[in-house]
Amino acid sequence: MLSPDELERYARHIVLRDVGGPGQAALKRASVLVIGAGGLGAPALMYLAAAGVGTLGVVDDDVVSLSNLQRQVIHTTPDIGRHKVESAAERIAALNPHVSFVGHATWLNADNALALIGDYDLVLDGSDNFSTRYLTSDACFFAKRPLITAALGTFDGSLTTIRAHETNEQGEFNPTYRCLFPEAPPPGTVPACAEAGVMGALAGVMGSMMALEAIREIVGFGEGLVGRLLMIDARAMRFETLRYGRDPANPLNGDGPVMSDLSVHRT
Repeated sequence: MLSPDELERYARHIVLRDVGGPGQAALKRASVLVIGAGGLGAPALMYLAAAGVGTLGVVDDDVVSLSNLQRQVIHTTPDIGRHKVESAAERIAALNPHVSFVGHATWLNADNALALIGDYDLVLDGSDNFSTRYLTSDACFFAKRPLITAALGTFDGSLTTIRAHETNEQGEFNPTYRCLFPEAPPPGTVPACAEAGVMGALAGVMGSMMALEAIREIVGFGEGLVGRLLMIDARAMRFETLRYGRDPANPLNGDGPVMSDLSVHRT
């Protein structure tokens, strides 16, 4: 049930035909885990909290630095030196006291990924490195949790939804993250954010779209991004969508799967 305060707070959602009271109640019941409280995770967290997602969890062991503030809008100047999960918790509590926040001040790894992810209904990956993206996507497959994953370049971004543990209308497994990106690029070929830079407002756009896709997944309206990669070129202000399918050779749900756990991620 929604309280009188919640009915007023979410009034603009409730009058939407595709959301309404049942959709808002679904958001209240939902739990979402966000990997990273950085450029993508920061705006995603704020919009999910504003939307009334009942429980938000964040995995991030980093502290706030001055260079983060150009794009990581959930943190402020006085937060410099604090753990990101602490400053994020404070901001979310101020924005919406109806949201329960759980901060996991740790680095996602093969030993804790399944336990962390298994406690939530939906996962958003806003990490900034390929090793965490592959680990998160593999763990979501084994934990049977849907994943919304996004990535940022200097002036470009991409977004897709992975439900590889489920089948489509034809009874075939949905594609995995490894179907889209079979292998990570060689080390050193993709410069880090600190080297190449990133447009701060683009992080806001992509993070907000992650939140929108999460809300759509929870409420159940429209057409999702399973099997579709949304790409944004901020220089040309162009949006494109690429369709992709399951790779029969992928190691998770391919014709001859060879992965049964996360041991490949242990070093």
